Amino acid sequence: MSRCVVLAAASWLALALGAAVLADDVPKAPKAPPAKKHVPLPAFNDPATAGPDFPFQGEYCGTVEASDGPAKFGAQVIARDHGKFHCVGYRGGLPGDGWDRGEKIEADGQLQDGVVTFAVPGNDNATASLASDMLTVKDAGGKVLGTLAKVSRQSRTLGAKPPAGAVVLFDGTSADQWNKGQMTPDHLLVQGAVSKRQFGDATYHLEFRLPFMPSGTGQARANSGFYVQGRYEIQILDSFGLPGLDNECGGIYHAAKPAVNMCYPPLSWQTYDVDFTAPRFRGSEKVENARITVRHNGVIVQDNLTLAGPTPGGVIKGEGETGPIYLQNHGGDPVRFRNIWVVEKK
Repeated sequence: MSRCVVLAAASWLALALGAAVLADDVPKAPKAPPAKKHVPLPAFNDPATAGPDFPFQGEYCGTVEASDGPAKFGAQVIARDHGKFHCVGYRGGLPGDGWDRGEKIEADGQLQDGVVTFAVPGNDNATASLASDMLTVKDAGGKVLGTLAKVSRQSRTLGAKPPAGAVVLFDGTSADQWNKGQMTPDHLLVQGAVSKRQFGDATYHLEFRLPFMPSGTGQARANSGFYVQGRYEIQILDSFGLPGLDNECGGIYHAAKPAVNMCYPPLSWQTYDVDFTAPRFRGSEKVENARITVRHNGVIVQDNLTLAGPTPGGVIKGEGETGPIYLQNHGGDPVRFRNIWVVEKK
């Protein structure tokens, strides 16, 4: 081997070793931490296994002696897990049933020895105690100011029969009308299904039941969605007693909050009745936006609302004249559905 070749090989080796040393000197970027695995929160679809807090949660109505005389009040009691509760009071009655839309009265409570006790704010140490399906309001001296009895409301459209000519998508006998359709042993449709059939202008009837998830809050509490045309989401969420925002039950996600929060307590059957007009096109150009009217438990919460475009999370991109129903699976929250039918407009 010639001396030149030997020198060239030695030079190459020195450069390679030098590069390796330099590479070792360069600090390495830290590895990204592994993504946290989603752990579903406890969810209950059977009152018998829902725990000791469940029987106290619900709606109450009655008469209370106010500063200006006896007045009707409604109250919604929300379980917050481990014996903690939140109560929202409404003068005039419950939302959609007499509430005067005035200021709410809110209080936190704790379960002890079979009684949930709330301190009523701004009312000279008045208290409200909940036991045996009765909410009793007392003044600071212990005088009873009024009682509110537990009520169980039902939507006026619950169990509505499909009219002649309706397309029945689910009646508890089969999930064959759905892609990814699954039916429970008690003949309910599981979240995550997409209808095989597509619809344009139509009216929809759908019944849904929220699981009881007392350890969850906000969007982590019975989250799903009813997507008209697979594009426009009517939010489904356990927003019982919450303010009523666009990302809560009856809201159009990222578009419009409901006119009133009509969400019933979890494990109550609820209804959506929807009138939908699809967008209009001239060729590929959209010339009219979609419009939607939503009745939640029989009360109008979206009134002929214009939809400028799709909402996030749908299964169909862009807009079109037809599309399927999508019942969102959000984190596996076990929302259940039944009695789904559609009347197409001619």
